Amino acid sequence: MNTMLMPPLNAIRTFECAARHLSFSQAAAELHVTASAVSHQIKSLEEYLGTRLFLRKTRQVELTPEAVSYLPAIRMSLEQISEATRRLMSRQDEVIRINVAPAIAGGWLIPRLYDFYSSHAGVEIEITTSMRLVDFTRSDVDLAVRYGKGQWPGLKSHLLLREELVLVCSPKLLEGDRGPQSAADLKRLPLLHVRPKETDWQEWFAAAGIEPFDLAKGIGFQSSPLMLDAVEAGLGYGIVSRHLIQQELASGRIVIPLDISATGSNGYFLVYPDSRCDDPKVVLFRDWVLGQTKPY
Repeated sequence: MNTMLMPPLNAIRTFECAARHLSFSQAAAELHVTASAVSHQIKSLEEYLGTRLFLRKTRQVELTPEAVSYLPAIRMSLEQISEATRRLMSRQDEVIRINVAPAIAGGWLIPRLYDFYSSHAGVEIEITTSMRLVDFTRSDVDLAVRYGKGQWPGLKSHLLLREELVLVCSPKLLEGDRGPQSAADLKRLPLLHVRPKETDWQEWFAAAGIEPFDLAKGIGFQSSPLMLDAVEAGLGYGIVSRHLIQQELASGRIVIPLDISATGSNGYFLVYPDSRCDDPKVVLFRDWVLGQTKPY
């Protein structure tokens, strides 16, 4: 087994700081030590390495060619140590960090958080939203909720809800019997779609028993919340999961004009790395949220 060559870490940190500023005095100010202490650390590192790192001039210092070659690896190593330490420390605090698809954040998860806080008053939940699958190796996220088929390499997944796709619109579009009497009537009406979920319309049309038609002329959106804003504004008809619109339906802001629904081929899954199955924060949130999978 090879012996690891490891220079003094404090001297390495001082070298990186002095190289970044090209000044011992500025490095001393950042590190909260004296300039002579910086000079001493650099000298000890040069003796350890057996080579000069700085050319000392009257009012400044310059890197030697050896230092220029050495610096990138040192800087990368210090950044990796800092990031690993940050991730480790963040997992030890009382914050559970969750990354969630936008549609399920406001439409399903957030309305249920009162129940979580009523039982776990000392635990804080921090929610971020995105459409992409979070990279757990490069972030401090503990768990995520994602849309798909539930199969992601290296991740444990639990189904939270399978979509029940329904047609929705603003009540104003139904005034004066202007609304659709059947699914076939939609061919003459403005249709809205979510670009990452364009198969929703195809699945709903199949459930309605009619042939799908081209939606290219319809208005497209990048997320379900944006599409629902357009639905509420009366811009057209959209397809969305019934689970995500309970509050909008209850308030009357949107309605379901046709009693036709389709079970989507995808669903919303709770995911986290296989290696964190026994992590206390993961277990705490996982057990709670899986108990919330009953209709809201």
